[in-house]
Amino acid sequence: MRKLAPFLLVAFLLLVVAPAAFAQGTAAPAEATNWVAISASFGMAIASGACGYAQARASAAASESYARNPGAGDRIFISLIISLVLIESMALYAFAIIFLKAK
Repeated sequence: MRKLAPFLLVAFLLLVVAPAAFAQGTAAPAEATNWVAISASFGMAIASGACGYAQARASAAASESYARNPGAGDRIFISLIISLVLIESMALYAFAIIFLKAK
């Protein structure tokens, strides 16, 4: 417990002193940055990258499945199209949410 006490004391002091040290003064308001639009564009980039990765994995799995069993090509194709539509809808939902939130 003695070894833990200095660590807890430092953590407590950081939690108590840090908000006061980083408090913003009452200066004149500067031009605000639209952080919602910036973070929304990062979110769309992440969603698009995830969709691209998921579509590549789905296409690779469908190609491998078709190579192993050509007789099931119709069922594989239908399930591939449905999964690609659902994956792409994730990007479209992200785009719609971003378009509504970032003005």
